[in-house]
Amino acid sequence: MAGSINEDVSCVGRVCPLQVEIPIMIAESLQMVRRRPTLLRSRPEATHGGFGRLHRAALVAAFLIASAAVLQPAHAAGGDPIRFKRIATQYIAALGEPGASAGVGAQSWGLWPLDPGPRGVELGRYGTLIKAGNVAPAGWTFDGAAWWLEEHGLIMEPPEFPAPARKYVVTGGRDVTAVLTIHAPDAKGERRWELDHGATLYDVTHLACRSARYEPASGTSGACTPARARQAAFPVAPGAEMPRVEGCRKQDYAVLIVIGVVQDK
Repeated sequence: MAGSINEDVSCVGRVCPLQVEIPIMIAESLQMVRRRPTLLRSRPEATHGGFGRLHRAALVAAFLIASAAVLQPAHAAGGDPIRFKRIATQYIAALGEPGASAGVGAQSWGLWPLDPGPRGVELGRYGTLIKAGNVAPAGWTFDGAAWWLEEHGLIMEPPEFPAPARKYVVTGGRDVTAVLTIHAPDAKGERRWELDHGATLYDVTHLACRSARYEPASGTSGACTPARARQAAFPVAPGAEMPRVEGCRKQDYAVLIVIGVVQDK
């Protein structure tokens, strides 16, 4: 397997056969998301896993997945090999039933083009964030009407909505890598999504990456702000719900790791 990873690295930025390049993609992408900035490395609780780091077991599993991908070439419905382009690792914030392989509502899915974890702000520095005009050190703007937390209690930038309509190669870093299709909106603005080969949303969810959006709850007293989040509630265990925050309504999102995009003919 190591030999395969070190061989053809010329596929970056160009179109390559899915079954040939996917081992390199998975290995390099998982190695990338394992890295954490100095801020998180200095916090023992932040080594738990998540946007910036995967468990070592997940990395081993990814190598096994990659081996299977080489032995089982991927083909489109017409019989032609699926071809894709490698991209820098991205993340999709998805909503849906964990056991579903297809559904609607993808207009509510978002995309983080960059890893939001290392760009986040600690809860204890929320006051500093406000004094800076709601602009984080990484340059993104905090929105008090709809703000996000990740599994270590970092305030993070929101994903870009909606996630573009296209075919993505996604993985949860566990047992399954699949092609996710997000369709263009229909006449009513509804967008369908589907995973190939019977994969489910749970299969391609990275469980250690937890994320949630917080908005003011109607009929409650007090503001919905990160200042009301309890640091003791973090880190969040893989697969668990994000903590509730007083005065807020919460929406949890599944996080999918994007390691490539499928190319149309």
